[in-house]
Amino acid sequence: MKSQETGWLGNMLGWGQRRQMQTCEVLYASAVEMARDPAFFAEHGVADNVDGRFDALALVMSLVIRRLSSCGDTGAILSQELFDTMFADMDLSLREMGAGDIGVAKRVRVMVEAFMGRLDAYTAALDDSDRKALATALERNLLRGEETASEGLINFVFGLERRIAGLEDDLLLSGRLTQ
Repeated sequence: MKSQETGWLGNMLGWGQRRQMQTCEVLYASAVEMARDPAFFAEHGVADNVDGRFDALALVMSLVIRRLSSCGDTGAILSQELFDTMFADMDLSLREMGAGDIGVAKRVRVMVEAFMGRLDAYTAALDDSDRKALATALERNLLRGEETASEGLINFVFGLERRIAGLEDDLLLSGRLTQ
């Protein structure tokens, strides 16, 4: 009995064998990596701070969730798991930065609402291939009203969208954003 408890406790605390990451966690890690592309910050005017990194991640996550919507029921389930993973990470990150329990819940709720607005704006613009609507959404959200969305940024986002849209369903559903 003791070895089972130690094994369970060890797994819960990260001791012993490292558990295999769930697909949603692998996909989230891939989205985070994509959102950390230096081009966002060095070339396209996104602030290299906590807010800017959240906005870049929100953009990439919007593209991934939009693409998962074309993958049937499995895509819908993975999309929800991915969303849950993102905001569990946001919760943990806020706690690590020293926010208290009550503050974290409120801040995460605000972040969820902000994300949902971004998801709607980006999806509508991309679904209509509307460069002007995308520029407006990027200026309001990704650039936080500090800059005008350049043609380079708009092309960069459409390029990311094409890259994610071009992934085979099986590859995406296995958690990968690269070929």
